[in-house]
Amino acid sequence: MLLSIKTTVRKKIDYEMETSLVLPIIDISSPDKISTAQLIRKACLEHGFFYVKNHGISEELMEGVFKESKSFFNLPLDEKMSLLRRDLLGYTPLYAEKLDPSLTSSTGDSKESFYFGSLEGALVQRYPNQWPPEDLLPSWRQTMECYYKNVLSVGRKLLGLIALALDLDEGFFEQIGALNDPAAVVRLLRYPGEVISSDLETYGASAHSDYGMVTLLLTDGVPGLQVCRDKSRQPRVWEDVPGIRGAFIVNIGDMMERWSNGLFRSTLHRVMPVGKERYSVVFFLDPNPDCNVECLESCCSKTCPPRFPPILAGDYIKERFRLTYDS
Repeated sequence: MLLSIKTTVRKKIDYEMETSLVLPIIDISSPDKISTAQLIRKACLEHGFFYVKNHGISEELMEGVFKESKSFFNLPLDEKMSLLRRDLLGYTPLYAEKLDPSLTSSTGDSKESFYFGSLEGALVQRYPNQWPPEDLLPSWRQTMECYYKNVLSVGRKLLGLIALALDLDEGFFEQIGALNDPAAVVRLLRYPGEVISSDLETYGASAHSDYGMVTLLLTDGVPGLQVCRDKSRQPRVWEDVPGIRGAFIVNIGDMMERWSNGLFRSTLHRVMPVGKERYSVVFFLDPNPDCNVECLESCCSKTCPPRFPPILAGDYIKERFRLTYDS
């Protein structure tokens, strides 16, 4: 059951309004894949965001990931800095990122994070993970690897349903090599949550759309996530998205927007500080870097030609990250 969330009082930006949003809840355990795909299609056309329930990952494992994540972020700063981000994997300190490069009156996003990626295949050789020392966090790596394998399985299943929703074969993304050694990454996040009284704009995560195919998000129940369904509309309308215990919040990324020729649009979202510490666990399922991303035949026609040129997935992701960190 969705709970209404009272928006915390904070400094408003005069061109933005805020309301609450009820997203579709999709049960991916249903044997009726066609009906499920139709629900996903409707959710992607109308929102770009939806909930996924009955995904098969135990609450015990999800709670374990949050517990281990908190243990890491509670380490002294020098211990965390010893695992500083390398090739985008590892620790990122507070204010090191600005997801909205257009912001000029912000010091950076108020969050710290930790990335880890592939556990096998060519990508783990090319981009090895960093792990906290076992003597500090003895259960950490085992818990995170278990979660990675489980959430990757859910992501693969979800992409099969998204393929059906795009009038493709269920195994389409497998067949074109997108899921052959995919660039799938887990990101652990901690938002301090303080509402700072100053002239600077303060965001936990400033407005952005995700770069890749699809994102699966777990939250600890603390509010703050907001979406803006119409990227081109001014003034922007921001809507609060509450978490549902045990369910993923799923959203479409920019790469899927390119593939679908703008049919399934990625959605702007942000995280606002609400005066309380907040933890989340994000899974970005992106294709193999060598996968060619070009307009799907089911999404173009003579009257609706391809809007985006073909591009290698790895080149696209690299450029988006460069803009984020250089800003």
